[in-house]
Amino acid sequence: MTRYSKSIISAIAAFGVFAATGLAPSQAGSYGSTMTKADIVDTAVAAGNLDTLVTAVKAAGLVETLKGAGPFTVFAPTDAAFNKIPKAQLDALLADKEALTAVLTYHVIAGKVMAADLVEKRLTSAKTVQGESVNIDARTNVIVNDATVIKADIVTSNGVVHLIDTVIMPPSMISALEAKIRVAALDSGN
Repeated sequence: MTRYSKSIISAIAAFGVFAATGLAPSQAGSYGSTMTKADIVDTAVAAGNLDTLVTAVKAAGLVETLKGAGPFTVFAPTDAAFNKIPKAQLDALLADKEALTAVLTYHVIAGKVMAADLVEKRLTSAKTVQGESVNIDARTNVIVNDATVIKADIVTSNGVVHLIDTVIMPPSMISALEAKIRVAALDSGN
């Protein structure tokens, strides 16, 4: 059996494992490289647990940017992460394009940074597209500010996505964002 034949058999076996579990290759495993040919946005749409993020990206007008060439590293809050935000506050954030754009771009780093890069290079911070840096702690689990990476290295055609369990906020905007969100929530009667 040739090396080429073994590679094909391995790929077919891997696909069978993914099909049997009901997971797409881009959704398998907690850590370790997974591949997909879709871009960041299409990967998020297909994931099934990033619906709120997709809604937010659309509301902020960032779809074309995240479909661009990149590469980008996205710390993607899951639906469960967004559910930690009270509904009135989340609705207010989704309605404020400027604040929403700042929050979402705070989850994006220019370039492709894999989980191993965070660990091996002992990165303690990284500058985001929003302009401020996130704190990184990769001593045991990968933690970005106060969010834990729950699934790493979802490789896309234009970067990599790491799922996180908490929405992170730009430090310089926390007070202003909280105030805007409170006012908007009060205005909406919630």
